[in-house]
Amino acid sequence: MKKTIFLLTLIPLLVSCKQTSNINAAKDEIFQTEKAFEKMASEKGLATAFYYFADENAAIRRGNDSLIIGKENIRLYYEKNANPNAKLSWTPDFIGVSDCGTLGYTYGKYIYTLKDTSGKNIEYEGIFHTVWKKQNNDWRYVWD
Repeated sequence: MKKTIFLLTLIPLLVSCKQTSNINAAKDEIFQTEKAFEKMASEKGLATAFYYFADENAAIRRGNDSLIIGKENIRLYYEKNANPNAKLSWTPDFIGVSDCGTLGYTYGKYIYTLKDTSGKNIEYEGIFHTVWKKQNNDWRYVWD
C-alpha cells in the first residue's frame, strides 16, 4: 500500500517536471527564433525577415491601425514601405508558452534607427508583442 501511495504521489511530480522542462525548452527556442529573426532583418531586410518568419495566415498591425493579413501581403507591405537604410533591433523582455508547448508570446522593447539628411542616427523606441505558433518544429509568428 505504501508503494502505491508513493507511486501515485511521484507520477504527477515527474510529469510536472517534464512539462516544466518542455516549456523551458520552448521558451529558449522562441528566444533563439527572435534573435534569428532580428539578425535576418538586419542582414537581409525587413521584407525578407517578416516574410520568412510569418505563418501563412499571420497578421500585423501597422500605421493607422491597419491590419495586413497573410504572409504574402506582409512581404508586399514591407517591400513597399520599409526604408532599406533603417535598422531594427529588439529583444524580448518576457516569453510565455502555453502548457502544450505549441503557442507562445513575447514582448519587449525595440529600437528603429534611421539616418537623417546629415547622416545622424535618429532612434525611435517602442514596445513589441508577438504571438508564436510551433509548426513542424519551427516557430512562426501569427501576430506582430
